[in-house]
Amino acid sequence: MSSSALSTATAVCALSLVGGHDVLVRDGVRWLVENQNDDGGFGDADGCPSNISTTTLAWATLSMHGSSGVARAEAWLTERVGDLTAESMATAISHAYGEDRTFSVPILTHCALAGRFGWEHITPLPFEVAALPRSWFKRVGLPVVSYALPALIAIGQAQHRHRPTTNRVGRLLRSWTQRKTLRVLESIQPESGGFLEAAPLTSFVTMSLAGSGLHDHPVTRKGAAFLTATVRDDGSWPIDTNLATWVTTLSINALGAAAFSAEERHYLRTWLLGQQYTVVHPYTQSAPGGWAWTDLSGGVPDGDDTSGALLALAILGDDPEMRVAVTAGVTWLIDLQNTDGGIPTFCRGWGTLPFDRSSPDLTAHALRAWQAWRTVDPRIDRAMERAVRYLLRSQQPDGSWIPLWFGNPWTADQTNPVYGTARVLQCGDLLPAEARRRGEQFLYSVQTEDGSFGTIEDTALAVAALGDEHGARWLEQHTDLTPSPIGLYFARLWYSEKLYPLIFVVSALSRRDR
Repeated sequence: MSSSALSTATAVCALSLVGGHDVLVRDGVRWLVENQNDDGGFGDADGCPSNISTTTLAWATLSMHGSSGVARAEAWLTERVGDLTAESMATAISHAYGEDRTFSVPILTHCALAGRFGWEHITPLPFEVAALPRSWFKRVGLPVVSYALPALIAIGQAQHRHRPTTNRVGRLLRSWTQRKTLRVLESIQPESGGFLEAAPLTSFVTMSLAGSGLHDHPVTRKGAAFLTATVRDDGSWPIDTNLATWVTTLSINALGAAAFSAEERHYLRTWLLGQQYTVVHPYTQSAPGGWAWTDLSGGVPDGDDTSGALLALAILGDDPEMRVAVTAGVTWLIDLQNTDGGIPTFCRGWGTLPFDRSSPDLTAHALRAWQAWRTVDPRIDRAMERAVRYLLRSQQPDGSWIPLWFGNPWTADQTNPVYGTARVLQCGDLLPAEARRRGEQFLYSVQTEDGSFGTIEDTALAVAALGDEHGARWLEQHTDLTPSPIGLYFARLWYSEKLYPLIFVVSALSRRDR
């Protein structure tokens, strides 16, 4: 995965507040300055346009160390925000994310901890709700998405320390739940110390605790240890440690069974079965049966990776052991399905914020996985019918589908309908003919004269869905597999993955040749 200015800015801030990491802090500051965009702002990955979130975080971090990049970042922000006051920055950042506080509050908290401004314009996070039974979270209406529970606890506690509520009852309630919620935080921190294996989320938690005087708390120490273990040689951090399970399943599905020897299929099958969760996950209380994106301890089972693993296992063969694992995975996906028929990322019915609501790309992936193992659970047919109805309802007027996990940083709304539409069209005859026709019509409407659909990733995905020869010839002629920013993760945090172009091109061209 690409190095990230946002991850590096948050990690450097966290380690600065923890203390004792002068070399890593120095190298991180140097990397940020060297990777500042020409306009003075910062993008999330190489080639990404500057954006207000990453530029704000880098500006705050660089200002802690008197770096030469501060003035240029400040000029970029001033041009777009005006005078950089606490009020103007809070308004601008909040406007970027709307009602979802998952990322806006952490950004502003980062700025406050870095000394750029105070706490008075930062929306308080109700960390005390983490003391409630997990089953209540669906009812209380969390202001952040399900995966951000660690940030809710740590940032809320930092706010309580630096600017406690003036409401006496609320202040007493928060003081009373401080220790209990810290115990919850400690209980969901993975062995690696990295929440979701993500440097930004782990950094926000670590800086908030350290900035609240909890330098020696076990969560702070483990968070700092994770950051020191995942820094790259050039001083930067990626947004996540790795996508090992995800890219493995994508690769298996791209290559097909004939690409592997019997020994290789056995090895891959054993490895994938070893990544399945067989106990309740402490982070989301998810039942056994799902897969995460990584083979590391910070992973959390999710709909997309579980579908990918089930499809990969269908390619690798069948045996009694696999049947047990597949049945558990299929059941897990059915139980994840929302009442609208769609598939969310982590948790069923937790809310309507991004990553908790249903999405077409995850739903289409689950539909294909259920089709591959249609005989293992009598509930599959009903789940598939509901999923198809959801996909029909979510098809846009122009025939496209909008995905959740992948976007395009250069479009006005940063969505990627090419990716979403291509993924849904891979369902083939599982979709009604009219919906397929409209989806194909949309893809052809955005194809350029030279045969491409934008980036090499998007073109490969569209070619795989359409079997388009014009696009296939474009792929054959473009051997530069430099990745483009395509991934949308952690509330509009972009990344590129070096294997995506290779995997998607192989998938597109091999489907044509089969």
